[in-house]
Amino acid sequence: MQPAQGAADSDAVPASSERPWLFAFLIAPAAVIAIGLVDGALSFLLRREGIDPSRSASIVALLSLPHAIYFLWGPVTDFFMRRRTWLMLAAFSAAGMLLAAFCQPRLGSTPAIVLLFLAACLVDIVVAACGGMMGALKDETNRRRAGSFYQSGSLALAAIAVFALTLLAGHLPLGWLGVILTAMIVLPALFALAAPPQAMIAGHTPRETLARVWSEFKGTFLRREAIPYTMLVTFPMNSGAMIGLITGLATDYHVTGRQVAWINGLGGALLSTAGALAVSLIPVRVRAPIAFLIAGLANAAAVAVLAVGPLRPATYFAATVLNLVTIGAGYALFTGVALEFLGGSGKSGSSRYAIINSLGNLPVAYMSWIDGRGYAHWGPRGMAATDAVISTVGASLMLGHFIVSRRRKRAENAM
Repeated sequence: MQPAQGAADSDAVPASSERPWLFAFLIAPAAVIAIGLVDGALSFLLRREGIDPSRSASIVALLSLPHAIYFLWGPVTDFFMRRRTWLMLAAFSAAGMLLAAFCQPRLGSTPAIVLLFLAACLVDIVVAACGGMMGALKDETNRRRAGSFYQSGSLALAAIAVFALTLLAGHLPLGWLGVILTAMIVLPALFALAAPPQAMIAGHTPRETLARVWSEFKGTFLRREAIPYTMLVTFPMNSGAMIGLITGLATDYHVTGRQVAWINGLGGALLSTAGALAVSLIPVRVRAPIAFLIAGLANAAAVAVLAVGPLRPATYFAATVLNLVTIGAGYALFTGVALEFLGGSGKSGSSRYAIINSLGNLPVAYMSWIDGRGYAHWGPRGMAATDAVISTVGASLMLGHFIVSRRRKRAENAM
């Protein structure tokens, strides 16, 4: 897909000073809350409070919702202030909400859930800002490196958050766990001060600004090629919903909290990062959508291990290792798909990236709820089987479409 019409990179900084490695830290606030807490340790923490996994899945689905609809408020990062300023402001505000939630007597209480929901809403501004900043990178190599650092840093820091929460949950009160999470959000956000400032693009009049924004939106979304990309990011494969729910199944597979901390936390950081970095070995001639769908099939097979294996720790460990490696690769490839869909950043890069990424996070919310229904009806194996079957069907359908369309284009070019 070519860059969106009107999304010229006149707001990009020189390639030599783009510093793509910064995105490993800039995405950390969102990763710690959305992946580390909501999709990672929250199910485990709620289980410790005696909350049933089916209800935990509903809570996780609710808190995942902002990540699927933040296109409603994420576009604010394209206006009024520089994107890096928005990033720091959102990170600090979300950290305050999260700390207040952990100061509640019970994390599963209504006030705590409301505060966590607000924190999840605020921190998604960080994602929008990062998307706009990545889209403004001028050098294609730096764009690819930024996507790799973005996902590997996100998964690694989120897994470290899971490790800290699950390991310390039995030794520290909720308030201190909140302090630890707050530090993991605020400190990486300060790296925004080292990000090269990107010029704020604006027309000479509001009408010219709106005309430019409309041109960029039309060039990205209102064309035939946008339909398969939209379907690709909203289908269930590579949703990663089981990353958050699998910790809640530890008790069913007779796995201790300390073991969860190591395999889903510190070990998970290494495994998911390895999967994300392994994507760089895929030849450039392999299109990002094709590679993304193959990773989706591999992830479905990894989750299926939980469905067919005995309720023993060995099954949990094998499935978790395979799940983390394959979902790390899937997430990294999703960023490649999203940036290919986005094109250039222009004036509305954060807005358009927010829409694409929000669509891409819809599967996390609806698959968390559906997987929870699987547990309610068929137990722990049913949860895993539900996720694996639906993901396999979705990936197979989309893979068939992209293979057929590629062959059709080759045939047309040969004529």
